[in-house]
Amino acid sequence: MALHLVRHGSAGNRPHPHGDDLDRPLDQRGLEQAVRLAAHLEAFPVRAVWSSLALRCVDTVKPLADSIELPVETFRELTEGARPIDLIEMLRSQAHLDGDLVLCSHGDLIPEVINALYRDGMAVVGARGCEKGSVWTLHTKGRDIVKATYTAKY
Repeated sequence: MALHLVRHGSAGNRPHPHGDDLDRPLDQRGLEQAVRLAAHLEAFPVRAVWSSLALRCVDTVKPLADSIELPVETFRELTEGARPIDLIEMLRSQAHLDGDLVLCSHGDLIPEVINALYRDGMAVVGARGCEKGSVWTLHTKGRDIVKATYTAKY
């Protein structure tokens, strides 16, 4: 069982301060990243695909969800500005279940979650980062998240 924590693909620049950033789509590079990400993750026994409320996150995991015939479910805990502790609890609540879970989130939240899990004793193997289109694969034992590996980008 693994939890695949995905940073959304490239989505261009943020809108003006009065625009709704949740509606920002992937740019061409981001769409290509989503296709490559799907090709990689569809080899895993994925039981669910979860996303932030942001369109760019949904679009990042949609090709995967379509290829394995699962819906993309959205959660506030994965959305930019969410509390890291809420996402960590969400991860732990899913850690013991059979099958892999793919979750797409943001560059503010993912590093905070990884750092908090590291401080709690999770091993980090290899490089670290949070590039757009990258994946942290979290390996579990029961409700514990015991090891993380980072794949730079797709």
